[in-house]
Amino acid sequence: MVEHGAIIGAGFAKREILFFFCFHRRVAAIALLFAVGSGSLPASAASNACAYLAGLVERAPPGPLFLVSYPTVEKGALHGAAYLYDNAAAAIALVGCGERDKARRIGQAILYALDHDRTWHDGRLRNAYLAGAVGEGPVKLPGWWDDGQRKWLEDRYQVGSDTGNMAWAMLALLALDERDGAARLGDWVARWRDAARDNGGFIGGTFGHEPSPEVRTWKSTEHNTDLVAAFTLLSERTGAPRWRPMAATADRLVETMWDRDCQCFSAGTAEDGVTRNPVLALDAQIWPLLALPDGAKTYRAAIATAERRLSAGGGFTYGEEGHDLWTEGTGQAALLFALLGERDRADGLIAAIEAQRAPDGGYCATGGAEVPTGFALDTDPTKPRLYFHLSHLGAAAWAALAEQGFNPFTAARSLR
Repeated sequence: MVEHGAIIGAGFAKREILFFFCFHRRVAAIALLFAVGSGSLPASAASNACAYLAGLVERAPPGPLFLVSYPTVEKGALHGAAYLYDNAAAAIALVGCGERDKARRIGQAILYALDHDRTWHDGRLRNAYLAGAVGEGPVKLPGWWDDGQRKWLEDRYQVGSDTGNMAWAMLALLALDERDGAARLGDWVARWRDAARDNGGFIGGTFGHEPSPEVRTWKSTEHNTDLVAAFTLLSERTGAPRWRPMAATADRLVETMWDRDCQCFSAGTAEDGVTRNPVLALDAQIWPLLALPDGAKTYRAAIATAERRLSAGGGFTYGEEGHDLWTEGTGQAALLFALLGERDRADGLIAAIEAQRAPDGGYCATGGAEVPTGFALDTDPTKPRLYFHLSHLGAAAWAALAEQGFNPFTAARSLR
């Protein structure tokens, strides 16, 4: 099955794997396993990422809405899939773009999903939903018909619930002043707190179908960074002190993942919750500086490490095995430089991102054919986890955040 970011025994990002290419404006269209929609850049896709995101919402049916993560995919596991992380990032970006009403439609879909799951009624969300207008009964999940097996299938990652994805949903709801919904998510995440080990943190969450999904006991630097920000913002917006210890627990894990010799963050831990995963992942270097109190001051050396070991294509790649630009991560770095007041560096990265515009008006996930991450798929550990040159909602969201200088971890144009 295609899998959205699951990694064996490691902290991980919340994105996707796909075996075909998006089309760069300057290269010919190539498809591998899936068909991709064709056509030139539509007139309605304006010159910046904010206009692109706003246009996606404007052209959708009315009401609560999940946006499709990979809009050019016409069949397979990704067709019609709306990943929670991508939608949360897009909602926050729309707030930063001054399009709060459009962002609220995504927020309403998140709240609807909280109350209308086909099985769960305990404050969790799924990692992905079926894209489109939401309403009328249980919220729909993505899936596909498998001709070989002659049955309908659902991706085991998509139906699961990562704590990091819940954190992003919390951040999106808080950016929209939906405090009660964010608190419900916080209560669900709290059950995954690791109080038994000195390094603290929250474990990965669940993987697979109800009624008894697998529990993922690894811990992710990136996910726990998300949770520091989400619980801190939740405490500030609600005035409830009970969220502060949760933020401190997540912060403890991130702190212990700092490698002084490397001047970098390890990606997370193995399934034992203690053994470090030494993979150097870009977002694990950038997000703590964006999200943690004084993170940009305390861990500034991570920037130099990323520039030395992860620079590619005028921007940044995902990990050390990559040689091409990763659009989403380059947007993260551009935002960081903008908030640090290093405008020239931010503008240079934004220019590299703009070079990745896709024919549909969006942004391709990579600058080259594929970007390896150094991780294996959770659904099939024999296969590597890769990003491909494919139009991606998450890439567009980070392009908009970088353009606007809007920090998703603070819901403001500032570091913490």
